[in-house]
Amino acid sequence: MSAAMEELLGILDLEQLEHNLFRGRSPKVGWQRVFGGQVIGQALVAAQRTVKPDRFVHSLHAYFMRPGDPSVPIIYEVDRIRDGGSFTTRRVVAIQHGHAIFSLSSSFQKDEEGLEHAIAMPEGVPSPDDLLTHKELVKNFIDQVPENIRRYWQRERPIEMKPVSLTHYVSREKLPPEQNIWIRTTGAVPNDRALQAAVLAYLSDMTLLDTATFAHGRAVFDPDLQVASLDHAMWFHRPNRLDDWLLYSQDSPSSSGSRGFTRGALYARDGTLVASVAQEGLVRLKRHAQK
Repeated sequence: MSAAMEELLGILDLEQLEHNLFRGRSPKVGWQRVFGGQVIGQALVAAQRTVKPDRFVHSLHAYFMRPGDPSVPIIYEVDRIRDGGSFTTRRVVAIQHGHAIFSLSSSFQKDEEGLEHAIAMPEGVPSPDDLLTHKELVKNFIDQVPENIRRYWQRERPIEMKPVSLTHYVSREKLPPEQNIWIRTTGAVPNDRALQAAVLAYLSDMTLLDTATFAHGRAVFDPDLQVASLDHAMWFHRPNRLDDWLLYSQDSPSSSGSRGFTRGALYARDGTLVASVAQEGLVRLKRHAQK
């Protein structure tokens, strides 16, 4: 298991301060702000700690209100809104420096049988075994990408990604606003369904907003763009042990008003639809930034 993966599991193990209060920390990786997926995952863990163990998350809806400060802990306050016969609802507010930086509403349900269908995985996507490894990607393309992307690729991460296409990394060609990425953890996730859902929530924030820039020949690392997640929604359809690659199939139906809207579907290698994601983010040209 990589050190970055061990660190991820560590930051998802929140400290309980009081009945409904939890404290989380951030990894010391030199980021200027807390990664959004970290706050989503930690807030989900806080909610899960107040829910009966036979109920599992089926959806979450979150808003990012202020950038998180990685140098200080984040306090998560849980509101136990409802405990019903088969559904449980929780609201979580993340607090730093006396202000709310993030809020999450989540719903949990007992496992039930019922009608079932799922849209199939996209056809014609290469297997992850046929794509470059991360080391091969860095070796072959490191000199063709901007410095900020180079630093991103060289940093050790708890999540390994294999993009099906590399065009948007090495050019400013205008592309269809869609992409497929194989994604997996760089170490085993414990056999704990609640923790697996939190890790899945963490990785769901990776690369998604990038898709909104493709139609414009841009990238989220462009220095004249201000890019940040605004809200994030996720539906957990079927449990997954996260012991193999997942296909993250993404598209961006719209960008307008300095906001990019994106959607994602996470499939297991065998084609099982595991989760669906939707996100809107700020994609603002800095010369148009509000004063």
